[in-house]
Amino acid sequence: MPGQRKKIKVSVIIPLPRFNDYIRESVTHYENLTTKNFEIILLPDRDENERLSGILPIRIIASGKVGPAEKRDLGAKHALGEILAFIDDDAYPRKDWLTKAAVFFKNKEVAAVGGPAITPPDEPFWRRLSGDIFESYLGSFSNRKRYMPVGKVHEEYDLPSVNLLVRKNVFNKIGGFDSTFYPGEDTKLCLEIKRLGYKILYSPEVLVYHHRRDLFPNHFRQVANYALHRGYFARKYPETSLRISYFVPSCFLLFTVAGFLISLFSLTAALFYWPVMGLYFLLDIIFALKPDILETFWTVAGVFMTHMVYGFNFIRGLVFTSKLKR
Repeated sequence: MPGQRKKIKVSVIIPLPRFNDYIRESVTHYENLTTKNFEIILLPDRDENERLSGILPIRIIASGKVGPAEKRDLGAKHALGEILAFIDDDAYPRKDWLTKAAVFFKNKEVAAVGGPAITPPDEPFWRRLSGDIFESYLGSFSNRKRYMPVGKVHEEYDLPSVNLLVRKNVFNKIGGFDSTFYPGEDTKLCLEIKRLGYKILYSPEVLVYHHRRDLFPNHFRQVANYALHRGYFARKYPETSLRISYFVPSCFLLFTVAGFLISLFSLTAALFYWPVMGLYFLLDIIFALKPDILETFWTVAGVFMTHMVYGFNFIRGLVFTSKLKR
């Protein structure tokens, strides 16, 4: 019809090693999206002849055994959409995900949009704890908005690929993801988008649900990997990662260890150290409070351990890592 605005067609790109229960679960959520103007591209290592939906426009492209960045690049190459919507196989969208995101792409200065990846409501106990830690204000500081819908629409410098929509023409101009890094390829992509002069927007309403890792040991393994890459990026790409908030856990780690040792030999140091640690754990408890006492206990302990793990591995990436291994 004359004067009617052209709809934005979206290609949802999902890398995965093999078909799994998460991707089977997510299909029903894609079927319920409020817009039907999209396609789904699945990129397993090999085609297993699995039929996931009779109504969704799904294409399966076997990628071979390569990393998520290469899979996403391959998906983008075959994508028919003007917008590339990147999401993980263990995540699924809220029904208005694409509708909410499409609004921002009406502004030609906006090249990428993303939002929070929150914990599913039916997550098992040990995985829910990982979400509790990320959602705690003390646990994630300003990055808490990545794990729950808080704040307002604003410009961002860095958004994760679990929930990231990018204009295809800008993505192609950059040359896609840098497969040297995983994780961290999304940070590098966002850096290149900013270098081209485009805007990256965060909206709390562009929302997906993301299954968490078990607290022991997978949550801490994930945190260690993120911290190692962030520390390396703080040195290599300061535009994205040379920020005070990323250094805080490392400073706290050094204070915790050095302060404890010094307090054993100095009463003055002990009188300063223990009240500070007491205040930390008081805040930890306040921000971790849940109706379930056991959940509160493990969240409090998990926040502290997460800070220790992140702080140690950030230093490793910042000081001791000359080249990242995938």
